[in-house]
Amino acid sequence: MKPSLVMKMGQQLTMTPQLQQAIKLLQLSTLDLHQEVQHALESNPMLELESEGLERDNQNNNDEAAFDIPETPPNAPVDASAATTATTQETTTEPQPDSEWAEKIPDELPVDTAWDDIYQPATSSAVSEDREFDITARTGGQQSLRDHLEWQLNLIPLSEKDNLIGVAIIDDIDSRGYLASAVEQLTESFDPALEIEPEEIEAVLKLVQQFDPPGIGGRDLQECLTLQLRQLPDDEPFKDIALTVTEKYLSLLGGRDYKQLLRKLRISEADLGAAVRLIQTLNPKPGTSIESDEPEYIIPDVVVKKQKEGFWTVELNGEAMPRLRINNDYASLIKRADSSRDNTYMKNQLQEARWLLKSLQSRNETLMKVATCIVEQQQAFLDYGEEAMKPMVLHDIAEAVGMHESTISRVTTQKYMHTPRGIFELKYFFSSHVSTSSGGECSSTAIRAIIKKLVAAENPKKPLSDNKIATLLSEQGIKVARRTIAKYRESMNIPPSNERKRLMP
Repeated sequence: MKPSLVMKMGQQLTMTPQLQQAIKLLQLSTLDLHQEVQHALESNPMLELESEGLERDNQNNNDEAAFDIPETPPNAPVDASAATTATTQETTTEPQPDSEWAEKIPDELPVDTAWDDIYQPATSSAVSEDREFDITARTGGQQSLRDHLEWQLNLIPLSEKDNLIGVAIIDDIDSRGYLASAVEQLTESFDPALEIEPEEIEAVLKLVQQFDPPGIGGRDLQECLTLQLRQLPDDEPFKDIALTVTEKYLSLLGGRDYKQLLRKLRISEADLGAAVRLIQTLNPKPGTSIESDEPEYIIPDVVVKKQKEGFWTVELNGEAMPRLRINNDYASLIKRADSSRDNTYMKNQLQEARWLLKSLQSRNETLMKVATCIVEQQQAFLDYGEEAMKPMVLHDIAEAVGMHESTISRVTTQKYMHTPRGIFELKYFFSSHVSTSSGGECSSTAIRAIIKKLVAAENPKKPLSDNKIATLLSEQGIKVARRTIAKYRESMNIPPSNERKRLMP
C-alpha cells in the first residue's frame, strides 16, 4: 500500500501555558501555593516579595523617580447580600516597561506548549528536590515511644542482664502501648547461653509497667486499665470499685449489662455510675499519648464577618495570600536593546513573572467570586447554624458565577472559610437534599445536625434507635429511611443505641 497524504477536519481541546498555570494555581491549597511561590522566588530573579521590595526602595530614595511604586490598597469588603460576584483589589504591582523592549515580549504563547518548550529552565538557581531543606525534620520536637521508654529505663540502676531484658520488652511494645508477645515467646527469643528464665522477664516487665505513660506494657485491655487504676492515689474515690470491675467484670461493662454488675458488686447505682465514669477517664491506648502525627495547620483563605448593619461581608485573608511584585532593579536592566544571552534570559524571566502575577490575581478573583456566592446562598447557616443549612450542589454556584463545575470543584478543594461559627472547607457548604412532606427540600447537613441534637438530648438509659430517630424526623416533615439515618449517624462517629446506653446521665 502506497503512503499518501490525507486531510481531515476535527476539533481538539488545547490549552495555552498561561491557562495551564492558572488551573494549577487554582487547585493548590494555601500551603502548597506558598511552596510554589517560594520556588518561583528562588528560580526567577524578576520576582520579589512586596515587603522586601518596599524596604529596598526606601533605602534608595535618590532614585524615587525611576522606581515609583503605586500604593496597593487593601482588599475591600464585599457585600454578600447585594452582589453575586466580587473582585479583589490587585495585591501585586508591576513596573510599566518601556515600549522599546516590551513589544518584544509576547502576551500569549502558542497553544499546547510548556514553559520549557519556549524558555530554558533556570536550573542553576532551582533547588533540587532531593536536597530540599526540610525544616520540620530538623526542628521537630517529637519523641518516639521507644525513646521515651528507653530514657526511663536508663535512669534505673540495673544489671546488664536486666537491662538487656528491658530493652527487649520495650522493643516488643507496639504503637498502642501493648506488649505484643507473650512472656514465653520473649524467653525463646534470647540466646539460650544467657539462661534467661520467664520469671526474670516477668520481674522486669512489672518494672516497665510502672513507666510513663500509665498503662504501658499491658498485655490486653484489662491489664492496661488495671495498671492505670493502680497508679492512682489511694484516696481516689471509687478506685476500689473500678479495680474490681476491670479485674473481674470488664466483659459485663463492655456489654453495658449494668443490672448484672449491680447484682455482682452489691453496690448502689450511684456508686457504680461513679466508678464507670472513673474508668472512662482512662486511656485504652496509652502509647498514642507519646507518638502523634505531624501537626496539620489550616490557614483560612477567606474571612466572613457580620457587620453592624446586619449583612455579611467576605474578604480574602491578606496574610495567607502571597504578595509578589516585579523587581524593578532587574526589570530596568532590560532597557538595553541588545540581543545578548543575558538580556534574552532577563526578558524570558520577566515574561514568566508577569504571567505568574496574572495567574495569582485570577486565582484571587475566582476564589472571591465563589466564596461570595456561597455566603449569599448560606446566610441562614451563618445566622442560625447547621440546622438551617440550605441544600446546594456545584452546579448552583457554577450557574451563578458563570463558570464550569470543574472550576468550582477546583476552587473549593482544600480552601477554607473562617466564619463566626468556625473554620470550614468550602466543600462543606455543598450537600445533597431530602424531600419534605411540604414539598420543600432539606439539606443532608441539616439532617445530621438534627440527629446530633436528638442524640444529645436522649435518655442515656433508653437511647434512641435508628427507627425512632426516623419517626421523629418524619413528625417534622422530613422523610428519611432507617438505613439513611444509620449512614448519617456513622459518618458523625455516633455509636448505635446499644453502645450509647449509659447507667447515669
